[in-house]
Amino acid sequence: MNKTIFMIAVALAATACSKRTDEPQTEPVQTAQPQTEISVYAAAVDNPSRPDSDRQRDGGRRPAEVLEFFGIAPGASVLEMFAGGGYYTELLASVVGDSGSVVAHMNETFMSFVGEEFAARHADNRLPNVEILMAENNELALEAGQFDAVTMTLNFHDLYWVAPERGWVQLDVAKLLTELHKGLKSGGTLGIIDHYAAAGSPSETGGTLHRIDPDVVIAAVEAVGFVLDGKSDLLRNMEDDHSKNVFDPDIRGKSDRFVLRFRKPE
Repeated sequence: MNKTIFMIAVALAATACSKRTDEPQTEPVQTAQPQTEISVYAAAVDNPSRPDSDRQRDGGRRPAEVLEFFGIAPGASVLEMFAGGGYYTELLASVVGDSGSVVAHMNETFMSFVGEEFAARHADNRLPNVEILMAENNELALEAGQFDAVTMTLNFHDLYWVAPERGWVQLDVAKLLTELHKGLKSGGTLGIIDHYAAAGSPSETGGTLHRIDPDVVIAAVEAVGFVLDGKSDLLRNMEDDHSKNVFDPDIRGKSDRFVLRFRKPE
């Protein structure tokens, strides 16, 4: 190699090294990641109009996952049995949206427990797509094929509670479940959440510990024509003592709960 060519090669090599060590390196172009669209269930939970008292209960209830498991969809018509203070009423109203509707069932006994919360929930037409249905025990009457879904949250056990002094007369469980079956459209969903009782516990446990064995629920619901479509462990708490009343201060709000989804066959 002649001297001229050698000197040019050295210069080029030095320039390359200088660029590698002294010049700022160009960062690789970052491909924009698509934004994950928030689900309708998460949006309902995040709704800024929800009361703070509701938000404080979310951790133990996981409502977005529960409603997704039940398959409640925008535009659906939903019956919420024994709606109580309306924690789930508000979430359901948000999920089904303006094109859907929610019927919040109540009776005088439940109203005596949660009247103030219920009144605040529904004041000034806060939930315009919600209708209130007052029906006492054994008096529920539904139109055939009226709803896409029915929910019962922490109150199936009350079907076996008897407290005439509180205005709660004994329910005809089969009659009520038959009415719910009639009121659902073919293919419709019945979603149930309740507190675990010890396996093998009788139905009367619903009126004493306010718990119920899920096998009792499944047998009663299937007996009127529903089909069990899914179970979820979303709300399990294996540290719960199933022998304690769910209103025990150590248990309340932290009970071991089962989540069941039933279908009305096509």
